[in-house]
Amino acid sequence: MSAEKRVVLVTGSAGGIGRAVVNLFAGKGWIVIGVDRNPFGAGFPENGLFIQNDISKADEMAEIYRKVEKFSPVLHAVVNNAGMQISKPIIETTVEEWDLTIATNLRPAFIGARYAHPLLVKAGKSAIVNVSSVHAIQTSASIAAYAASKGGILALTRAMAIEFAKDNIRVNAVLPGAVDTPMLRSGMDRGHVSGPTITERLDNLARKTVNGRIGTPGEIANAIYFLADSDQSSFMTGQALVVDGGATARLSTE
Repeated sequence: MSAEKRVVLVTGSAGGIGRAVVNLFAGKGWIVIGVDRNPFGAGFPENGLFIQNDISKADEMAEIYRKVEKFSPVLHAVVNNAGMQISKPIIETTVEEWDLTIATNLRPAFIGARYAHPLLVKAGKSAIVNVSSVHAIQTSASIAAYAASKGGILALTRAMAIEFAKDNIRVNAVLPGAVDTPMLRSGMDRGHVSGPTITERLDNLARKTVNGRIGTPGEIANAIYFLADSDQSSFMTGQALVVDGGATARLSTE
């Protein structure tokens, strides 16, 4: 591995946004370390490292970072992208479902920061990008566990930015809106968008954005890359970058 290459760790790397992030960073010349509980399949960058582990299990984080440190003694960026969604009313959400959502979406960013910190410090200047959601600032029915986890990510981002500034580690969050991923499609039956078919529901959802369309994983990956690249976003830390096609700009009453 070339010493000049920058190294990024991406969790949830086998998902829709995760794959786009992996491909974008690799295309920009970064060494990519991917983590996911699902297999990535063919196409992971040959000069990178894919680790199949479940980050919702706290005791597996130490093993993940043992493999990371063996592969690279330094990290220039960490992208906390792994996430899951429970689409149920609050009174129907079980404690186990709530705990699993928090353990997948929020807790790994906290535990991972503890392990990643020394590797990020060694880089000289580095960044953490936490993937939150527009549900952290505006939400809807039957998605409370997800919204709470993503709101926690946003608060954690600000706290990490304050504490890690002295180590020259910037920490920011990306808040995606409706993006065409398997997670979005799987949650289309919770009643927030009308239509008898998935295609019609997606079309109706697209009309709710100012841009009139749903986003692509690649568009979110571009925003993540901007925040991870210490040359492009060097004066940004503790911030929430909303990437939602203008959906949160419009009053819900209009």
